[in-house]
Amino acid sequence: MFQHRLVSGDAPGRPGAYIGSYVLGKGFILPPQQAEELIHRDPRNRDVLFRYLNGEDLNSRPDCSASRWVINFHDWPEEQAREYPDVFAIVERDVKPERLKITHSKNAREKWWLYERSRPDLYSKIRKLDRVLVVARVSKTGLPVFVPTGQVTSEQTVVFASDRLEDLTWLNSGIHYTWAIARGSSLKGDLRYTPSDIYETLPQPSRTTAMATTGAELDRIRRSIMSQRKVGLTRLYNLVHDPSVIDGDIQALRAAHVEVDHAVVDAYNWQDLNLYHGFTTTRQGMRFSLSQVIQTEVIDRLLELNYAQHTGKADSVLF
Repeated sequence: MFQHRLVSGDAPGRPGAYIGSYVLGKGFILPPQQAEELIHRDPRNRDVLFRYLNGEDLNSRPDCSASRWVINFHDWPEEQAREYPDVFAIVERDVKPERLKITHSKNAREKWWLYERSRPDLYSKIRKLDRVLVVARVSKTGLPVFVPTGQVTSEQTVVFASDRLEDLTWLNSGIHYTWAIARGSSLKGDLRYTPSDIYETLPQPSRTTAMATTGAELDRIRRSIMSQRKVGLTRLYNLVHDPSVIDGDIQALRAAHVEVDHAVVDAYNWQDLNLYHGFTTTRQGMRFSLSQVIQTEVIDRLLELNYAQHTGKADSVLF
């Protein structure tokens, strides 16, 4: 295996990856009925009420949708936030008392009506997009999916500022997952996704038509199965990784992942790499994946590319 220092950072054309907003205050979070009542009472409240997507929703709900709403006063001064009196009263009552007890952050204590980390860079980058790729920071699957913009994503998610099918393909490939497992940490056996360790050090392939085509098919098949079976990502991929499950729809999803891997390998110009997929025992349990031998080869090649791309010795493989 190549032994050299991994280099991270933004590369030309690489979509940014961002951890979601750290709200710091349960009083910001509302059930849907309460949010809808506040909007009905005063339509202006739409300015400060948003669906709130966390990692559990992303992995457990068939449409990967948010189950709750959240109050968001953006980066506004207190005077501007008070212009929404019904909503501000909730934060003043339910958030302020707890924030005033905080000792680790003067900013969180003094600006109690704002999130501790609102992630303005994230929302600025995705403002003009209709959808983005999101993955739970801790999960068994480690597979990003498209979700609508216009909502607040929690710190338990990682958002990739891209709406492109090619990126869905790349980040759902066995190549990306193999790198993630090698570079990331784990929590109770689940992958903990850290953008700086995983995404920013992962060499990019070129974008290809095949990647867009296979990404569209993977997205279509996966959404259809989740809707029909009424399962989220975690339960769906428990079926995918169970060799006793030979249902036609699950077989079709496995085949879609095989096609995704072939498209990504071709995009890396690794036409000499013969892929083999099957059921393999891993630290995450039994998985339908690239064989262990191929995973080792993939890591070797990615390490070489990581070094070459950051020393200017790589061929033109960047997006």
